[in-house]
Amino acid sequence: MAKVRIGAQPLVYPMPVFLVGATVKGEANFLAAAWGGIASGEPPMVSVAIRHDRYSHNAIRENAAFSVNIPPVSLVKEVDYCGLFSGSSVDKVKSCGFSLFYGRLDNVPLIEQCPVNLECRVAHSLDLGSHTLFVARIEEVYVSEEYLTDGEPDVEKIAPITYITSPASQYRKLGEVIDKAFICGKEVSGGGDQS
Repeated sequence: MAKVRIGAQPLVYPMPVFLVGATVKGEANFLAAAWGGIASGEPPMVSVAIRHDRYSHNAIRENAAFSVNIPPVSLVKEVDYCGLFSGSSVDKVKSCGFSLFYGRLDNVPLIEQCPVNLECRVAHSLDLGSHTLFVARIEEVYVSEEYLTDGEPDVEKIAPITYITSPASQYRKLGEVIDKAFICGKEVSGGGDQS
């Protein structure tokens, strides 16, 4: 199989879509972010990369806290809006019709319409060129009751959005199940100790 060099670029598929919440100048603001993910299991931590010039960037640094809201596919237009427009010129909460709630951290807005909400306290921030990588401890997770099955979050009900970068520049929903994790690999010959 021939490989073609295309230059160094951040290509990872798919990217999760987050609505990152922060209190900026006393008001709730949300920005769409696709560069983020789980950073640690114990303690539970998440990371998000945010451009230095984003309206919420300095507020996250100053407050040392933010929320990660997992939007369902039904909020795709609101997600795109939060990525297209700056909170410096529009009230995204009002424009998108978001209902807010607050949990354990007083200055961290969470979106009621999102099935999953993470309250996060910044543990580390790394300036990495175009973005700051905020690594935060997850202080609490909220899941809307209707998105649970047998008391556990149900990804089929949550229907999270993923992002595919250019040239496609598309939002997508999760696809079909292709096999069972931690089981299908046992069919590969070679064996040995598990990593």
